Amino acid sequence: MRTVLLAVPLLAVALAGCGIRPTEVPTEFGPAPSRLSCTASGPDLGAQSSGGILVQVFLLCSSQLVRVDRLVRVTDGTTEMDRVQSAQALLDQLAAEPTDTERQAGYMTDVREGMTVGEPRPKDPEGALRLSTEPAALTSYALAQLICTFSGSAAASDGGAVILGGPGTDPVRRYECTPEVLSRPGTESPPSTEVGRP
Repeated sequence: MRTVLLAVPLLAVALAGCGIRPTEVPTEFGPAPSRLSCTASGPDLGAQSSGGILVQVFLLCSSQLVRVDRLVRVTDGTTEMDRVQSAQALLDQLAAEPTDTERQAGYMTDVREGMTVGEPRPKDPEGALRLSTEPAALTSYALAQLICTFSGSAAASDGGAVILGGPGTDPVRRYECTPEVLSRPGTESPPSTEVGRP
């Protein structure tokens, strides 16, 4: 009996030593890994031959911008669009709800429906576009999606910059899509500078 009583405290001490002691040393391993794949199958490329044009837009996934292939339906038989038509088609794709496949992969958009793109004003610099909403009124995510999508398309001006303004009389601004914007669109706004009128 005495042996049993002595064994109990020894067993308790041994078990206590098996745990991991808490530490006050800070550890920084970054955010927890995301379970979202951020990969989705592309559109049916065979549809290009039946009145579709392949475009690329930037959607949000895991708080980053990710390039996604989309198919723009063309009804008038043309396979080319001018700058304004191209910008509007891209804007419509950004505002569209992600497909079921895209949603399952973790994609989403912050661009809202109803926005339009128009021709530049007479005194605007060459290559400018005018939105029906002031760019400054967009969320940082939506503006980043818009600028990075436009910058790789026919909607961009020389050098891949995007010259954009709103419906008011304010001068347009020249926006750029940077690696920082792609990786942190919620905190990094596209760099911009005011473009003087000629």
